[in-house]
Amino acid sequence: MSSSEKRYARPDASMLLLTNVMEHALDDGYEEAARRRGAVGSSRMPSSLRGKLVLGLGLALTAVVLTMGAVQVRSNAPVASKERQALIQRITQGTSSADALQKQVDALRGQVQRIQEQAIGQAGLEQVQQLELVTGYTAVTGPGVSVELNDAATVSGNGGTNPRANGGFGNTGRVRDTDVQFVVNALWQSGAEAVAINGQRLTTLSAIRAAGDAILVDNRPLVLPYTLQAIGGPDLQQNFQNNAFGGLYLQQLKQDYGIRYDVSSHGKLALPAAAGGTLHYAVPSDKGGTTP
Repeated sequence: MSSSEKRYARPDASMLLLTNVMEHALDDGYEEAARRRGAVGSSRMPSSLRGKLVLGLGLALTAVVLTMGAVQVRSNAPVASKERQALIQRITQGTSSADALQKQVDALRGQVQRIQEQAIGQAGLEQVQQLELVTGYTAVTGPGVSVELNDAATVSGNGGTNPRANGGFGNTGRVRDTDVQFVVNALWQSGAEAVAINGQRLTTLSAIRAAGDAILVDNRPLVLPYTLQAIGGPDLQQNFQNNAFGGLYLQQLKQDYGIRYDVSSHGKLALPAAAGGTLHYAVPSDKGGTTP
């Protein structure tokens, strides 16, 4: 047999490297170490009676601790659920009470208005109505725009560079109280004559602030989505979209934080009157006094 024939005597002679790797996958040194461990015994279980007793006692204690923890969690679950339901009930009752009181306020406001009309006459009534329209203490209707704000479906964005980030807010998809403030100011700047948030009329004394994770308007919490309605002229929507803290700001919030928003125009909006304000100064006009 020639040397070339001996070279290819095995069918897999051309794949000797692969065959060697497959047949000797474990290095010789590791194989020898494994063989020595097998000769001595590779099990880590204790062989003496004392070791087995200690191991059994440890397993028993672990099982007891886990069982006690599970029982404690299960026993605390009804208590936590009851406390949660009680808190929800208190919130519901408080909201119902606030709504009932608001109805009383509206009824008393109607009585005051009727008495006022009888006392000041038609000329004075027209002046009061104009002041109420400016200050927000009378219901109004007219064309306007609606801006709906909602938290991001998922937290996203890259942080961005905008007034919201410069104000110290992190990379979050939640609508903040300052976001609502910016949008409200943009509506006023764009020509809005009356603004309401979730059906609550804003005045020159209205406060928009945060309390924990909640946004309050005049100390009343808002719920998502936040709907801002504004009554104004025909250019209100276009002016708002071009405002730095209006449409442009909302676009940046959507891009950086995933916050959702929608701006739409309406041929007719109805905004309620604001809650009655506190009279600080009053001087009878027939005595020559002036109202500050």
